[in-house]
Amino acid sequence: MKRFFIFLLKPLSFLPALAIMYLIFTFSGQEGDISSHLSYRVSHQIVTIGNQILDKDLSDEQIDYYSEKIHAPVRKLAHISEYFILAVAVSFPLYVYRLRGFPLLLLAGSLCVGFAFLDEYHQSFVAGRSPSVRDVMIDSIGIFLGIMVVRIVCWSFLPRHKKHRR
Repeated sequence: MKRFFIFLLKPLSFLPALAIMYLIFTFSGQEGDISSHLSYRVSHQIVTIGNQILDKDLSDEQIDYYSEKIHAPVRKLAHISEYFILAVAVSFPLYVYRLRGFPLLLLAGSLCVGFAFLDEYHQSFVAGRSPSVRDVMIDSIGIFLGIMVVRIVCWSFLPRHKKHRR
């Protein structure tokens, strides 16, 4: 009975990856102005919180200046972060299906990088957005880091299945 439930539940382990793909696809579907404004608000919030924590007493103009300075890095960190999460969500189920080592890196990496290319292509149809191979490269950093974290965590904390010799 236990094997039957595992057989039924294993495919559901891919649902988080599909949800994250949907979320990334939704963010990419935002028009350029909306997407830029959203990331600028995040940048502004980071500077505002930093100003409060560090007690710098920055003026509104200074906050706007620093928000604009970090806007591009915040956008790129968002790319890395969302694809890091995607890679983790793709790699864990593959690990559950006993995919290990280089094959895990190859399959999970190919799936995630392929999705990054498709997502950039999708942006070519959105007003104010354009595809960028550079963004795919930035996404790949998050993908590689995510897969490596899964490999390290699984290798360190999950029991290893030893092959039985007869």
